[in-house]
Amino acid sequence: MTDSPMRVVTLGTAGGPRWWADHLGAPRFGIATAIVVGDRWYLVDCGDGAGHQAKAVGLSMVDLGGIFLTHMHSDHLVDLPSLVLFGAFELKSKVGGPIPIVGPGDRGRLTPLSPRATSSPEVVAPQRPTPGVAGLMDGLLAAYATDINDRIFDSLAKSPRDTFAVREIALPSDCGFDPDHAVAPEMAPIEVFRDDLVTVTATLVSHHPMAPAFAYRIDSAHGSVTISGDTAPCENLVRLASGTDLLLHEAIDLDNLAAQYSDTEMLQATLDHHRRSHTTPADAGRIATRAGAAHLALHHLVPSYVHPEVWHDAKTTFEGPLSIPQDLETLVVSRTEEPAPRVLA
Repeated sequence: MTDSPMRVVTLGTAGGPRWWADHLGAPRFGIATAIVVGDRWYLVDCGDGAGHQAKAVGLSMVDLGGIFLTHMHSDHLVDLPSLVLFGAFELKSKVGGPIPIVGPGDRGRLTPLSPRATSSPEVVAPQRPTPGVAGLMDGLLAAYATDINDRIFDSLAKSPRDTFAVREIALPSDCGFDPDHAVAPEMAPIEVFRDDLVTVTATLVSHHPMAPAFAYRIDSAHGSVTISGDTAPCENLVRLASGTDLLLHEAIDLDNLAAQYSDTEMLQATLDHHRRSHTTPADAGRIATRAGAAHLALHHLVPSYVHPEVWHDAKTTFEGPLSIPQDLETLVVSRTEEPAPRVLA
């Protein structure tokens, strides 16, 4: 890997709750992105294999500065348990406070039932059906309590409560957010994290009905990286990514995705969701152009096995450099010009 002071490592580039492969049949791991600044790294999303992939490229848990979760879909969270549970041993020598886990709060009410439904499903965990990051951590620790208590009492391991600290993102009270009707009202970016190397800002994006869902921007002295999370084309993202040195945006190919389904009812409901909550390569290019991004990279590829030429459709709407990174690729981030002052909420 390069010795650049800021770089992005695409630990996993596939989106969706499946075990994916690329067009040649090689595995594509779940969505997870490491932003490396000097000797520290920051993780955005914890898709399948995130911990293993980080280990494969020499990223140590001891140097992890924070975990940032865009939203509460399983393909973005599924490897968080391994990071939290195995971290008790990886972090034995860590000096300093706990690693922050930053992400959404509780949705507030149950997702509305699809109008295509012919019956009403049974609610899972009705006492807390839409937890955010804090509820996720509570449930995770409760589920693994036998393991955790055995190790902290018998092996004197650190408790995950001591090694990780959850921070749910507080939305401005006047932003107009509503999880059913206004998932991404126009808003200025909000600062959600800062240390001596980076400042992280976030904004609501349009991943209806999953809400709240966030995009993140990581700024350092060396440059800026914006990660869209899962979203339809969204004005908030244009604002967040304004002048960014690298925009990593999700991309979906609806035609190839539709071919996966034989259940007509599920196909139509799934396509309803994807049309209103994801972005085509051409639309990702439009977002990058409007934001003035210096470099566009597409990830969270759905379905990941389509031929790479499909993703190059972004070139029809974006004239700058375009990357379609494989897992474990490194993208160097360098500032293209002095950033303009940014307005934050």
